[in-house]
Amino acid sequence: MDTRVCRLHQKGDIRIETLDVAAPGPGEALLALSAGGICGSDLHYYQHGGFGPIVVKEPIILGHEASGTVLAVGEGVTGLEKGAHVAINPSRPCGDCEYCNAGLPTHCLNMRFSGSAMRFPHEQGLFRDRIVVDAAQCVPVSGDVSLAEAACSEPLAVCTHAHAMSGGTEGKRVLVTGAGPIGALCAAVAKAGGASEVVVTDLQDFTLSKAAEMGATETVNMATQADRFARFTENKGHFDVVFECSAAAPAIASAISALRPQGKLVQVGVGGETKVPLNAIVGKELTFQGTQRFLREDFETAASNISSRRIDVRPMITGSFPLEDADAAFKLAGDRTQAVKVHLSFAG
Repeated sequence: MDTRVCRLHQKGDIRIETLDVAAPGPGEALLALSAGGICGSDLHYYQHGGFGPIVVKEPIILGHEASGTVLAVGEGVTGLEKGAHVAINPSRPCGDCEYCNAGLPTHCLNMRFSGSAMRFPHEQGLFRDRIVVDAAQCVPVSGDVSLAEAACSEPLAVCTHAHAMSGGTEGKRVLVTGAGPIGALCAAVAKAGGASEVVVTDLQDFTLSKAAEMGATETVNMATQADRFARFTENKGHFDVVFECSAAAPAIASAISALRPQGKLVQVGVGGETKVPLNAIVGKELTFQGTQRFLREDFETAASNISSRRIDVRPMITGSFPLEDADAAFKLAGDRTQAVKVHLSFAG
């Protein structure tokens, strides 16, 4: 059996190629993929050949946000039926290193994460028509939601984990800086978690409009409406929790200025070396909390919340392209004036 794959050879060089697909072995499942979301890391690989110390050193099949339909299962697989719709968990910690044994699998020393150039040889990704995966990676979703929605389980899991790291948002005033896919989903998770107020900032009206549909109670364009943000910095700040999703120094500084004393900033966005106003962190006794990826239970919670539409991800899906038009899809995904989450669709 053959499958088409979306393989990046070097910066800006995406090719649709063909590979063989084997039958599923013991503990495995064969999937027909339906939808795959283009993530910020995929964009960095496409636009720059990598980010920070992570560099594409060999051709890599991109993609770690995907969903599909079970075509067949291997020996010993239970609880996963042919025809089931599933979200694919791209995270495969080893389960045996010191961090896995300490209950910290996101810090696994031997982590395998689909579509990542962190390891060499690289971990090949999910952008392909058919794939064999470990059955344990398949998390069933309701047939009442589209497989495009199900493909948003991975980024929603990132935000579910970030929400857990925040200590929860029940009754709290929340700020989200950056209205890309992760920012929009952090707003949705905060609102679903009982936040009394969810303010989202960005530099683009289009992305802010989607954040409003996803749960923001107010949006502020910091390029054109910065004066509206000033009130949040009065009397040592307004917000109890910030989800910082941009990794931009000005956004981090504004977030810290708007946090109340002993508030918490959860750093979700990643970037290079960034200036941080340490005096304000110390003076206001703030907590600066990092967050990375997600636990298996975060992924399962995300898939469940999509299945029930407790969190409705449909507003953030702003484009879908067939696999053969992958280059156009990546170009649109990089244009934040008209895109939030762009999907590839697959033949299965």
